[in-house]
Amino acid sequence: MIAKDEDALICDFAETYHILDYRSLPARQAARLACGLRHNSRIMQALSGAPADLETILQALIADAVRVLVWQNTKDGMHGQNQPKSVLAILSGNTQEQVGFDSAEDFERWRASMIGGDPRA
Repeated sequence: MIAKDEDALICDFAETYHILDYRSLPARQAARLACGLRHNSRIMQALSGAPADLETILQALIADAVRVLVWQNTKDGMHGQNQPKSVLAILSGNTQEQVGFDSAEDFERWRASMIGGDPRA
């Protein structure tokens, strides 16, 4: 934890346990306290590599679902144009465009082109 982000660990100890100098604790006690930090603490988030805490991710998923439902009832949505950008994708840094298909044959052509097969298959 210290190697990953010592500042985050110091802040978490100060916020959670009101300990400003974790180095003054015996190593085993500091380790126990570190393991007892909540999943949404700074250091636990840094270790998990998650773009945000679980609550924020769930809220982004809900926002995305509502935006798509509203968009589907617009002229653009009925024609499959100008789909709203995903809040979760922006939050996680995933900017790849989503791909959609009108038929199974369109999908198979796209798939073959992606894996280097015959696109006419």
